[in-house]
Amino acid sequence: MTIAELEEAKAKSLGEIAAAADAAALEALRVRYVGRNGSIPALIKAMKDVPKEDRPAFGKAVQQWRAEVEAALAGKTVQGGGKRVDCDITLPGRWRACGVEHPLSRVVEESAAIFGRLGFTVADGPEFENVFNNFTALNTPAHHPTMDRSDTFWFGDDCLLRTQTSPVQIRTMMANKPPVRVICPGRTYRRDTTDATHSANFHQIEGLYVDTKPVSLADLKSVLAYFAKEMMGDGVTVRFRPHFFPFTEPSVEVDFSCHVCKGRGCGVCKQSGWIEVAGAGMVDPRVFRHVGYDPDVVSGYAFGFGVERVAMIKYGIPDIRWFYENDIRFLEQLG
Repeated sequence: MTIAELEEAKAKSLGEIAAAADAAALEALRVRYVGRNGSIPALIKAMKDVPKEDRPAFGKAVQQWRAEVEAALAGKTVQGGGKRVDCDITLPGRWRACGVEHPLSRVVEESAAIFGRLGFTVADGPEFENVFNNFTALNTPAHHPTMDRSDTFWFGDDCLLRTQTSPVQIRTMMANKPPVRVICPGRTYRRDTTDATHSANFHQIEGLYVDTKPVSLADLKSVLAYFAKEMMGDGVTVRFRPHFFPFTEPSVEVDFSCHVCKGRGCGVCKQSGWIEVAGAGMVDPRVFRHVGYDPDVVSGYAFGFGVERVAMIKYGIPDIRWFYENDIRFLEQLG
């Protein structure tokens, strides 16, 4: 077929589409011209038989024909092409449910408000961190398990997904002179087994208070006890246990009483009656030296807790994975 013959065929096809009287005729024309075995696809397959010097112009003409046919088919209105829909304007509009705030977002906002009443401000930082901010400045030894590639998400030798929001505390101290009083909410990442109480992606809120005035462990305990009562109500029981963290000395673990078994012991609390919520302690002098503070002049405490753990206790949720399944029924119940 020459280009002149192709133009005649195109004009004929467009005329037939314009004259189609019903949907059946229009569908028959679609199949004839642009269907799998139609005239235009057949011409495209036969391009190999067109002389090499004529292929560009011929191919352009075929594609133009196809585009015009498809446009004509799409724009053609015929009888029987669809069902008539009657609209009763007297009917009330369809109600659309309002969205509800995710429980994790709610816990973060409530936590910020509670600590805000104690003078804490909110600080933020990047989720991609370097070794100094995430490990070295926090007094983490080279042999610590979190340094292993099976425990942390690494991207090269000096780039990783932060394992905690403590690097925000480091950045804040390096950028500000004491006193410093901040909380650092954010997303963190660890190569952790996903079960009812653990996830590889989770949220933390960490707090830091540093001052040239004396700061004691009693101050830290009073702040965390106040937070527990404000967040969970008077019914919650708080427990402090001696522990070890590289960046605090002395250090404590903070537990809340289990919401599922009310302290009797169950699978969620591993039969202990308690759920580990926070780690805390007095800032180690070596951390102060890393950020340029004089440990003989300043003192302070730091703490960090999992947002998911607090939300599980507060709302009676037995499985951490429910937060990430995007089940609207789950969110509606908490709304």
